[in-house]
Amino acid sequence: MKSAPSKIPTPKPSSPGRPKDLGKRAAILEAAKRMFTAHGFERVSMDQIAAEAGVSKLTVYSHFGDKETLFSAAISAKCEEQLANGLFAVDPDSSLRDQLLGIGRAFLTLINSEEALAIHRVVTTQPPPTKLGQLFWDAGPRLVQEALASFLRDEIAGGALDIPDVQRAASQFLCMLKGEMNMLLLCGCIEQIDPVEAEAHVQATVDMFLRAYQATSARKR
Repeated sequence: MKSAPSKIPTPKPSSPGRPKDLGKRAAILEAAKRMFTAHGFERVSMDQIAAEAGVSKLTVYSHFGDKETLFSAAISAKCEEQLANGLFAVDPDSSLRDQLLGIGRAFLTLINSEEALAIHRVVTTQPPPTKLGQLFWDAGPRLVQEALASFLRDEIAGGALDIPDVQRAASQFLCMLKGEMNMLLLCGCIEQIDPVEAEAHVQATVDMFLRAYQATSARKR
C-alpha cells in the first residue's frame, strides 16, 4: 500500500549559494509569526522582523527573498508545528476511524490556536482583491487539504473508502471540522473552546464522514 505524505510540504524559496544557517532561519520564522500575528502584514517590515530575530536584514532576504515568501513560510511552519510527522500517513495498525480522529483533533487544534485565528483576521480584513489571501490559502489550507486528499486516496486503494470525488470529500471533512466553534472564536463570541465539546464535535464529524464514504465491504468487517 502506498503511503501518503508524512507531513505538510513546505514551500522552498529558490536560493542558490552556500547552505543557510538553520538556526537563523528558525529565528526569522518565529519572529515573522509573532510580528505578522500582532501587527498584520502591511505594518510589518523586513527590518522589523530582522531586529526581532536578532539578525541582519540581508540575512532575512538571503533566506526568504521577500516579505510575501516569508509570510507563506511562516504559515507553513505553523501548520507543521500542529500537524505532526506521519499524521497523513496510512497506519496499518490503526483503524481508519482512529486515524481520522487524530487528523481531526490536530486540525481543530491548529485552526483554533491564537496564532491561526490572528492570521485569519489579518487576511480577511484586507480589501479585495488581495494577494495576501491567496498566499495564505496556498501556504496553509490548500496544502493541508492536499495532504488529506492523498491520505484518502491511499485508503480508497486499500478498500476502506469509496469516494467518487476525493478533493471534494477532503474539503467537506475539513469544513465540517471547522464548524460553528471556529466561527464563534473568530467573531469573539467565545474566548475558548470547551475541550469536551471539541472532542464530541470531532467524533461526530468523523462518524458522519464515514457514513458517507466508508466502503460497503469495510462496514462488514
